Amino acid sequence: MFQTKLNIAVAVLFAALISSCQNEKSKENTEERIEEILDLAARDTSVNPADDFFAYANGTWMKNSEIPASKTGWGSFYIVRDQALENMHHILDSCANITDSPKGSATQMIGDLYASLMDTVSIEKAGIDPLRPVLDRIASVKSKEDLMSEVVKEYIAGDRTMFSAYVSPDDKNSEVQRFNLNQGGLGLPNRDYYFKKDGESAATREKYKAYIAKLFALSGVDEKEAKSKTGKILALETKMAEASKSPVDLRNPQANYNLMSTAAFQKLSPNMNWETNLAKLGVDVDTVLVGQPEFYKNLSQLIVSEPIDTWKDYLAFHYIKGYASLLSQPFADAQFDFYSRHLGGQKEPEVRWKRASGIVDSQLGDALGAIYVKEYFPPSAKTYMVKLVDNLQDTYRERIQALSWMGDSTKTKAVEKLDAFTKKIGYPDTWKDYSGVEVSRDSAIANMQNIGAWHYKENIEKLGKPVDKTEWGMSAPTVNAYYNPSFNEIVFPAGILQPPFFYPNGDDALNYGAIGAAIGHEMTHGFDDQGSQYDLNGNLNNWWTEADRENFTELTNRVVEQYANYQVLDSVSLNGELTQGENIADNGGLAIAYAAFKKTDQGKGAEKINGLTPDQRFFLAFAAVWRMKNTDERMLLRVNTDPHSPELYRVNGTLSNMPEFYDAFGVTADSKLYRPDSIRTTIW
Repeated sequence: MFQTKLNIAVAVLFAALISSCQNEKSKENTEERIEEILDLAARDTSVNPADDFFAYANGTWMKNSEIPASKTGWGSFYIVRDQALENMHHILDSCANITDSPKGSATQMIGDLYASLMDTVSIEKAGIDPLRPVLDRIASVKSKEDLMSEVVKEYIAGDRTMFSAYVSPDDKNSEVQRFNLNQGGLGLPNRDYYFKKDGESAATREKYKAYIAKLFALSGVDEKEAKSKTGKILALETKMAEASKSPVDLRNPQANYNLMSTAAFQKLSPNMNWETNLAKLGVDVDTVLVGQPEFYKNLSQLIVSEPIDTWKDYLAFHYIKGYASLLSQPFADAQFDFYSRHLGGQKEPEVRWKRASGIVDSQLGDALGAIYVKEYFPPSAKTYMVKLVDNLQDTYRERIQALSWMGDSTKTKAVEKLDAFTKKIGYPDTWKDYSGVEVSRDSAIANMQNIGAWHYKENIEKLGKPVDKTEWGMSAPTVNAYYNPSFNEIVFPAGILQPPFFYPNGDDALNYGAIGAAIGHEMTHGFDDQGSQYDLNGNLNNWWTEADRENFTELTNRVVEQYANYQVLDSVSLNGELTQGENIADNGGLAIAYAAFKKTDQGKGAEKINGLTPDQRFFLAFAAVWRMKNTDERMLLRVNTDPHSPELYRVNGTLSNMPEFYDAFGVTADSKLYRPDSIRTTIW
């Protein structure tokens, strides 16, 4: 990026020595470049931007674009993900064609894993045979002790079932690794799907039962017996769901923090035999962190109240389900029909190389990522990003210090937390070493089992060791970003740093409106309703005065109310409580990015390009990020499970709170996006 800017600067200096015609030509080139990069043809200029900015910025694109049959939606994120997959595909194809790579090398592991996933002949021939050893073992279970022993064996092999367990930093002491136990074990998206009475939810439960029966039938179970198993499994999962928390309840970090002695946990859930099974899991601790104690109390009771045969059917189904997409075509089709077609509205599976590339990235992300960044992430991009992040951080500091609703003592601590942010951009300084992972071209299932066992061992061995805060939670090719409260860090993988999020050849208006808003978004997660409960060291610790927390809660409640009034699909309202953290981050992120942009030379100026002021280009770049269409099925799933608001409201909802947008596009009291000062919300 800096090289490009340098070249432009030199060209402008040279142009001053020649004719004014050449200056005019340079301006035309700039306008053509901005129009192409920003895709101004995507706009629907018949729409008043003050009434519906999402439609104004993206309306023509929305009208003319179709969701591909292999997608649940289409737009910016999908396009960038496809580009990242294309890049990965190029690498993986090359590695797979090298047959003499040293054993254990990155090229050998990712090449052989990819080749095994693409070997449909062997996969079809094997059918369900690769799963038979574990299925036979499940069939031999005779007691609750056998049942828990089987669950433990599957966990050690990397196959999670019944509950969720892993090692991560203690939320109240981020320097200590804890063994965490949380709710899990459900086949439907969350606990609410088991209890909703509407027709769509009832139909989903019936589809789920048909899916369970299909997997059993494909596994060789008599059709009548397969149907008999489905009702029992759904009934069992419904009882597990009764003691599970809703997505909204899971957002409360204090309520989901329960540090218990292992003796107390054994007493809470005695039928799970933790005294023995923790040792089998490789967990040598006297304290565990339990997210939802009521879930484990209930689960322990179910282990003895439910017939052992029901539990065996449950384990067998979930084991097959976990590998169904990697088995022969009938299994993969059954998995697709329920989870992708019914729940997501996807008409056909993605091409195999895309699915295989995504799996390699998810399983051996650092081995693939190290090659990816060398080929597709130039140092200039990281340099520009570092400058951008630093500018936003400085701006955030100034805005905190100027807040009217927060007192000085809380401001001081907020700034200390902001200044303590760790900023990870592009890729990790040290790549993960996958030594000991056995990967070959012989069997995709065997590879996944070996890698799963390696990941479990790597995670469990963190117990008793210092927390490694240099570790990344996403691979470099990932098209996403995140804030991690325990590490107090913001992370931007290389995969997302491409248009329309990051424009290597774009101007500041575009980059601050797009990736700048994303940076501000992740920073604001450190100060949303959840992140604000963690201190600068990543610990759950109240650093607020009581009055300031009350003021903050009053403001966040207004955000909850605003988004709860938005309706999706003409009949379903957004869940303002579920989405409040992301909505706070959207609003804060854009405000921070705009204020940072106004510090740049371009932001201070008023030069129009393509008839657009710098501010107008900034807001158009922001809206272009959220250019997206969703299937109705996918939208309904998102409303029920996703903490992010749909794209329409990420644009219009955010901009309706921003006076600078009002000025840029002439929003008045008569405009549909206008919100009175009394309800317009600015937190950060």
